Amino acid sequence: MFHRRSFLRVAALGLVWFLPTVGSAAADAAKDFSVVLLPDTQYYSEKHPDIYCQQAQWIKEQAETRNIKFVIHLGDIVDKATEESQWKAADAAHKILDGAVPYSVLPGNHDMEENKRVPERRASLYGKYFPPSRFEGCPWYGGNEDGTNDNNYCRFEAAGMKFLVLSLEWDPMDATYAWADDVLRRHADHRAIVATHCYLFRKGRDEIGQRMWDKLIRKHANVFLVVCGHHWGANRSVAETDAGTPVIELMTDYQNLPNGGQGWLRILRFAPAENTIHVEAYSPKLDRRGDDPAETFSVEYAMESGKP
Repeated sequence: MFHRRSFLRVAALGLVWFLPTVGSAAADAAKDFSVVLLPDTQYYSEKHPDIYCQQAQWIKEQAETRNIKFVIHLGDIVDKATEESQWKAADAAHKILDGAVPYSVLPGNHDMEENKRVPERRASLYGKYFPPSRFEGCPWYGGNEDGTNDNNYCRFEAAGMKFLVLSLEWDPMDATYAWADDVLRRHADHRAIVATHCYLFRKGRDEIGQRMWDKLIRKHANVFLVVCGHHWGANRSVAETDAGTPVIELMTDYQNLPNGGQGWLRILRFAPAENTIHVEAYSPKLDRRGDDPAETFSVEYAMESGKP
């Protein structure tokens, strides 16, 4: 995308000097941008791979128009962790995004073999299709825990702000919390989004979510958003860290709808000039915007430039 520029032509030398239009930097800093949440695709991978690809294709096509900076998968990529055909379907959908839009993934409980505790619960096919090597050469990919992509972090910049996306597996162990704590401390100058599979349900945090809040999130003032899936439906709340900073908590899961979710996803449009995040439910399959106030709404979020 080219910015409008003023220019001075020096005919005698055959040169053109381009000077930025006054105010263009300020305009860029105030420009809206989007983050897309891709919830529980397990039934798409199992029975409706065309819908999964349709979601990915829509994101790719809308990347410039909506200024999509990042896509966050919320886990349960597949329904059965040991069925390789489901992983192949998910792989095909994400290949549409590869090289087009930065994205992160994380394993939900259905992505782990028999939902066991580590080391048995490691999702071998997840590691085969979404290993760290898949993101080699991607400048936005930050790193991972123990050389696997089960827990990972990514970074992006938008409107003059630095963001961190910390993706954590279903029900992390204490060692993972220690790793995540270190990542957040080392990126204290980034506005942090924590993505995980299981955190909220319809009446607040579930047991796993409360454990994550106590062991990790409440300790870090730079965390402003937690996003999750797992429990069917939509929910939101706002909490405060120990430092008194607000944390927006969002749950999104459409898997119980027909066709595994009807293609619904969530779009978070950050509007710096308004200090507001506009949250929208949208289905590329139905070409329809959700009007349920639990799914489509706006929430205040201060975006003063330079502050995490």
